[in-house]
Amino acid sequence: MERDELAAWLRLALTPGLGDRPARRLLAAFGLPDAIFRQKLEALAQLVGVTHAAALLKEPEGFRHQLETTEQWLADDPAQREVLSLGDAGYPAALLQTDDPPLLLYRLGRPGDDAAPAVAIVGSRNPTPQGLQNARRFGKALAEAGVTVVSGLALGIDGAAHEGALDGAAEGALATIAVVGTGLDRVYPSRHLELARRIAQRGMLLSEYPLGTPPLPGNFPRRNRLIAALGQGTLVVEAALQSGSLITARLAAEQGKEVFAIPGSIHSAQARGCHLLLRQGAKLVESAQDVLEELRLAPPVLAATSNDPAGDDDPLLSAMGYDPVGLDALIARTGIPASHLQARLLELELAGAVGRLAGGLFQRVAAA
Repeated sequence: MERDELAAWLRLALTPGLGDRPARRLLAAFGLPDAIFRQKLEALAQLVGVTHAAALLKEPEGFRHQLETTEQWLADDPAQREVLSLGDAGYPAALLQTDDPPLLLYRLGRPGDDAAPAVAIVGSRNPTPQGLQNARRFGKALAEAGVTVVSGLALGIDGAAHEGALDGAAEGALATIAVVGTGLDRVYPSRHLELARRIAQRGMLLSEYPLGTPPLPGNFPRRNRLIAALGQGTLVVEAALQSGSLITARLAAEQGKEVFAIPGSIHSAQARGCHLLLRQGAKLVESAQDVLEELRLAPPVLAATSNDPAGDDDPLLSAMGYDPVGLDALIARTGIPASHLQARLLELELAGAVGRLAGGLFQRVAAA
């Protein structure tokens, strides 16, 4: 994008109070942004009102600094960085098909491929150990089948899905897309800095927010519509009833996309959102193959393997089942003395067969 073109698009996007929908009305009426700024107040006011029309005819506060910052960001790594406008050929086709595509998209990483299949994986920021494992395994299996995994770089399920995709994707494939709620010169949460770097190398980070945008709470529900749009379907791994993941699932359904959910324990708060989705018609899935078959992506059938480090015949694991359980209940079920039971639980935890939950509870982690 040339400097003058970037400046015009950025000025339109930064016009205070305007918003994307009124801006798209102006683009439909007058063409490219530079043509909008050549219009008289009266012509603009007919479409967006006098207040917004007057704002359009003044350069936004801080605009020059934002333009210089954006130009420098692009110049620092032109191979990996790009600003895409609604008029660009490289703008994701999936977003153009929604009713609220961003005026501008900032890209860091590899270019996208509209022909490549993609599936969104979302879920709780505070998952159970089983939920984390499911997200990582589904992400890896989908990536192994040539599917790009889309998520939001959040803690918990999002991060695990990205990591699984990076582990499973073939060399040269677009492993994963992280849609973030900040400017791309920031990483939120900060503990995902290294993960963001890996995604930039083998995938892509996308944002509709200008450089320098902090992690404002309202940004994250809004970016969820982009996550839903970029995937051919959305898989919810774990979610509480008030989870933002349910927003993503609703938006996917409204866009005519498939919604998938993994069932969990009836005793787990993190499973209740998934169970609600299942009652509302989401597809119940137990493996990545279920997702692939439903979306008719026709990959090779995935082999069923068991990675349970303790084996299916361990009497303590059999007594635990797959629901969260406390130490007293396990003592009652097994008759094992508390000291011996705690030692065995620690062994199973270190082996990855058991996860430790809040409230002194334990949960068996299912094999793949």
